[in-house]
Amino acid sequence: MGRPFGVPVYVAPSWFLVAALITWVFGGQLDRVLPELGAARYLVSLFFAIAFYASVLVHELAHTVAALRFKLPVRRIQLQFFGGVSEIEKDAETPGREFVLAFVGPLLSLILAGIFYVALQPVEPGTVPGVLLAGLMISNLIVAVFNLLPGLPLDGGRMLRAVVWKLTGRPMSGTVAAAWVGRALAVTVLIGLPLLTQSGALGSTAEDNVGMDTVTDALLAAILAAIIWTGAGNSLRVARLREHLPDLRARTLTRRAVPVQTDTPLSEALRRANAAGARALVVVDADGAPLSLVREAAIVGVPEHRRPWVPVGGLAQDLTDGMRVSAELAGEDLLETLRATPATEYLVVEDTGEIYGVLSAADVERAFVKAMARPA
Repeated sequence: MGRPFGVPVYVAPSWFLVAALITWVFGGQLDRVLPELGAARYLVSLFFAIAFYASVLVHELAHTVAALRFKLPVRRIQLQFFGGVSEIEKDAETPGREFVLAFVGPLLSLILAGIFYVALQPVEPGTVPGVLLAGLMISNLIVAVFNLLPGLPLDGGRMLRAVVWKLTGRPMSGTVAAAWVGRALAVTVLIGLPLLTQSGALGSTAEDNVGMDTVTDALLAAILAAIIWTGAGNSLRVARLREHLPDLRARTLTRRAVPVQTDTPLSEALRRANAAGARALVVVDADGAPLSLVREAAIVGVPEHRRPWVPVGGLAQDLTDGMRVSAELAGEDLLETLRATPATEYLVVEDTGEIYGVLSAADVERAFVKAMARPA
């Protein structure tokens, strides 16, 4: 849809399903309030759906601007089923920043609700502008209140996480507390939302609910509960991963390598590697400067009886700047560097430029999966 503040905004396919649902439901309400509209009520309802998601976009842009202010990279904003998400790639460094980062979204929704309330005052009740402004005021108020509920993955859950983090000094403790509150909230939504709807506590009368399809209410509650429960679980997994990410160090994952000339037979190169206890080959020039890396997959593909006749240069991948990584890289910095230049092997060098070894992407992936499997 565009790149506000340099961050791309995408619309997920699920948005169209929800937009159609909002158009249908709001159109039914308009038929009771403004029956003279006829079929045109669905055009008004579609405008409301688009305006509502524009408000959601403003909510997410608040998170994005705050993240960029704190120098946290934002991959994208996505409008999707039941709202939107700002994909912030790193956690805030302090609980105070985490709290601000979470709070600005509901704050903007509250401000929008206030703006629509002020705009509604001079408008004549029972008109299309009046109904639209009232609907946008109420919907933004609901978005703000719902997001302030203290459970992950909602903004209120992130605020709770920040508070517990501040009190305990451990971000993981805050995540665990907010995630379990989020799961309790999911159960509450699953049980309580249909009861509230049928009782009229959400603003309708018992007569209004006569004949209402209770299966629809239960389905809506189930979908909301599933989203909250899944989001809470994902927050726990991501937090556990990030807690163990510092264990991913280029220096400890790097394979020892031996330098060979480009015309060295593969069998001879492997003999030298075995003698040195190395597991990788680096092709160098006459001065010892690295030129390319011999790919492990290419070595495996050469039958043993042909290895004396195959030079290593034909099995190597030329080095690019992105394939040279520092031995000091670790955690998210290491993963981000590898993500920027996808390859099967990387040359690991010291700060002095000296060759330290070869880092296999497969080794990093295995360590990554192991980190995910560790208990928090």
